Amino acid sequence: MASVSIDEAMRRAIGLAARGLGTTSPNPVVGCVLLDPAGEVVGEGFHAYAGGPHAEIVALAQAGERARGGTAVVTLEPCNHTGRTGPCTSALIQAGVARVVLAVTDPNPVAAGGAATLRAAGIEVVTGVRADEAEAGNIAWLHAVRHGRPFVIWKYAATLDGRSAAADGTSMWITSEAARTDVHALRATVDAVVVGVGTVLADDPRLTARNLRDGSLAIRQPLRVVVDSAGRTPVGARVRDGAARTWVATAAEVGADPDGRVDLTALLDLLHARGVRAVLLEGGPQLAGAFLAAGLVDRVIGYLAPKLLGAGPAALGDAGVWTIGDVIDLDITDVTRVGPDLRITGLPRSRKG
Repeated sequence: MASVSIDEAMRRAIGLAARGLGTTSPNPVVGCVLLDPAGEVVGEGFHAYAGGPHAEIVALAQAGERARGGTAVVTLEPCNHTGRTGPCTSALIQAGVARVVLAVTDPNPVAAGGAATLRAAGIEVVTGVRADEAEAGNIAWLHAVRHGRPFVIWKYAATLDGRSAAADGTSMWITSEAARTDVHALRATVDAVVVGVGTVLADDPRLTARNLRDGSLAIRQPLRVVVDSAGRTPVGARVRDGAARTWVATAAEVGADPDGRVDLTALLDLLHARGVRAVLLEGGPQLAGAFLAAGLVDRVIGYLAPKLLGAGPAALGDAGVWTIGDVIDLDITDVTRVGPDLRITGLPRSRKG
């Protein structure tokens, strides 16, 4: 096999890390590529599930003795503590690697310090290679460690004039099957899907990640969360079926805000305590507005259909903006065509980082 550059190896490691999205929480996604002294790939791996072997361990097992004197290229600083698995720093030292190249340093004080341990053992450590790209791929976990709450993605579907339904309330389907398939893939990468009780009463959604063509479910399902201040979710609602875990979060259980509704900050705190690191907020306009007004949305993903309604409910309700000077600005990070629709991704500027 031909030798590869460190940059190419890190790009490969970032791609490997992404395979763990949706299955590693409360742990991060991590990828590792091992190069021998000549620069040839001799092992690679990613962290697949919480409690399972870390990326470095998988790659070292593949490489065996070929790792000695080589370079480990890792998306996140190797862990320096013993949890459900041993420290990766010890494994790298014992394997005899000469250099470790990492993208992002570990902000978790429990596991941090790996770079210092490796340097103390005589291993060269290089940091910051493709750091922005690696951080973006691991943003939910990094955000949760830094801020103590899950990373919240607000997803919505609307016509080009911003309507989420027609004047008579019908909304199936505003976007195409391609867009809906894309949403199911997105659900499979998060730990929880959150909707309000109004969405449950109006649409009776399943909120599972599945294949739209054959109805099969993804291997792992996110927790379904219904924000239901007064406990109005019907016993027979589809979110109560056995396809996935469901939590009907009431004000009595979570805590109430001054208006008697579920306290959203307390809700996120409880989800974080349950190991949730990435949340997909799916509906409806009032709940989305409340999250935005509270500054609790970290990414916006809008699916815009090339259709016009002219009337009907807007995709977003009251978000606490009373004047143009208070507008919530977004930095657009991606625009992709999905079937006939557009998927636009943006970051609220106050929530960046």
